[in-house]
Amino acid sequence: MARPRLQITGPVIDAPDPIALARFYARLLGWPIVAEEGPRPGFPPQDGWAKIRSPEGNMKIEFQWEEHYVAPTWPGAAGHQTMMLHLDIEVDDLDAGVEWALAAGATPAAHQPQEDVRVLLDPAGHPFCLFRG
Repeated sequence: MARPRLQITGPVIDAPDPIALARFYARLLGWPIVAEEGPRPGFPPQDGWAKIRSPEGNMKIEFQWEEHYVAPTWPGAAGHQTMMLHLDIEVDDLDAGVEWALAAGATPAAHQPQEDVRVLLDPAGHPFCLFRG
């Protein structure tokens, strides 16, 4: 059997408030929010779903409500919710990138494993990395 065409277009990230998280990443990356839904009837006000898309149109990130969301622990620790994946974001100037991310609503992670990479946490607690390209 021949392999059919398969293409990853981007991740879907669980969140306790997906609309707020989509707005954070839209501001951080300069990507527009292209779709937004929720809350569904009978669900709490933070229920919803949103999608941002790169200006080039070649990548998207979706955000979906997770009722039982638990922020990951960074670095991972036995018995705690661990990071299942993270976003790597290339920047031209690491210090300026960190300053922008903090202004957008990120917080610096307490543990910084590399000198040339900065680990930050988004408003839902997901780690993401900024690195020089």
